[in-house]
Amino acid sequence: MSSVTRRAALAVAAAALAAGLASPALADGYPNKPIRIIVPYAAGGSTDQLARAIQPAMSESLGQAIVIENRPGAGGSLGTDQVAKAPGDGYTILFGNTGPSAVISLMRKTPYDELRDFKPISTVAITPMILAIPNDVPAKTVKEFVAYVKKANGALNIGSVGNGSLSHMTSEYFNTMAGVRLLHVPYNGGGPLATAMLGGQVQAAFVTGLDGATMIASGKVRYLGVGTLQPTPVVPGLPTIAQDVPGFRSSAWFGMLAPRGTPDDVVARLNAAIVAAVAKPEIRKMFADRNVEARSSTPAELESIIKDEIGQWKPVIRDAKIEM
Repeated sequence: MSSVTRRAALAVAAAALAAGLASPALADGYPNKPIRIIVPYAAGGSTDQLARAIQPAMSESLGQAIVIENRPGAGGSLGTDQVAKAPGDGYTILFGNTGPSAVISLMRKTPYDELRDFKPISTVAITPMILAIPNDVPAKTVKEFVAYVKKANGALNIGSVGNGSLSHMTSEYFNTMAGVRLLHVPYNGGGPLATAMLGGQVQAAFVTGLDGATMIASGKVRYLGVGTLQPTPVVPGLPTIAQDVPGFRSSAWFGMLAPRGTPDDVVARLNAAIVAAVAKPEIRKMFADRNVEARSSTPAELESIIKDEIGQWKPVIRDAKIEM
């Protein structure tokens, strides 16, 4: 081996050793300053509520202050892009969900890639989509509702919390799976959708338990079915939509992701803090009271969920021509 080749080999070996040592050294001192959690939606929404619910427990576990910053805009993609471009040091992380963290790039061009630019940390919660209808709709089951919609021959409306939202995608998915035609009407969030449901402007909507709580509390809206393949304690006693529309499934996840360059051991520290927070009885009860299942995961499990969602929703978005 020539001296030049030998020096090159030694340089490569030294670089590899340095890379191997850098990550543990970072983790040993991590965290040594406050951590920012970016919520890509306005304060007070369902994503923001869940992030703030686990904030104190994570702060206690990590021994550092955690600051939540709301960065709404462009369906969640503005705040998500901010994290994608942040340093991979574990001090800026994303509290994401199905939309901007999995499928929004299927509807519009985004400056980031959900799989390439992020390193999943853990889920925090899972909540099924629920089919809700006003009491004046004459259907007691999903089967009866499908028959009612078919008889109306395209004259009925289904609302959503916004164009391109999971409730919108689930509506189009239901149209295909059930062989019906409901006209989609988007609203700017759960509040306006609830007003439309209570006022009779729409005859159905797919909602999360968080968004549906106001409707159910009014006594003027009821649930027909849940979007899990099996009955769930999140909405006790409610039958699955799949019982009458075979194979139908739709759920939303909430969780945390870091910029792609974040070291694995830092991700592991964050994952452990999330797992500990989500396991706390008071947090589990708070989530359950909102029809949300507190559920942590491994980074690999969250990545698998994101890939599965991209596969599920890509043809729905394409066939329904959903754009944002």
